[in-house]
Amino acid sequence: MNVESKLKLSFMETITYKSTIDAPAKKVWDTMLNADTYKQWVSKSWPNSSYEGKWQEGTQIRFTGPGGGGTLAELVEVKPHKRVLARHIAILLDGGKEDRTSEMAKGWIGITEAYDFIEENGKTTVVVTIETNPEWKKMFDDGWPTALEELKKLSERKLQTA
Repeated sequence: MNVESKLKLSFMETITYKSTIDAPAKKVWDTMLNADTYKQWVSKSWPNSSYEGKWQEGTQIRFTGPGGGGTLAELVEVKPHKRVLARHIAILLDGGKEDRTSEMAKGWIGITEAYDFIEENGKTTVVVTIETNPEWKKMFDDGWPTALEELKKLSERKLQTA
């Protein structure tokens, strides 16, 4: 790890968001990560967002918005119904072109997002833990609480109609 990478990591900030959902972990996992329901809950905070890829450890996944811009992440850890850990490795410009060298990309690369699913007595607590540069904290603070509330609604509704 070079000096610049070590310096950047020392400025990372950990932020956490939680939601307890009245549904088993498998149901919450499926609702959170299924392509169709993903678009529904994430759109409450990041309209018209989606992903391309599979939720498999060691693969890359593209989180995109309108025009193909977004971020590229590597799935470092995937334990079904328990945990996902993604590390962002590039930003995606409109049209989907990868950017790893701009100042914006350098400020984004290395951010991690972990989603933990903790089931107890038929309820699941989803814990989202993000290691981020402070410049991105407001975006996450503005988005994740609303997105998790929608995930809760969809997971609980989906359980009732399943």
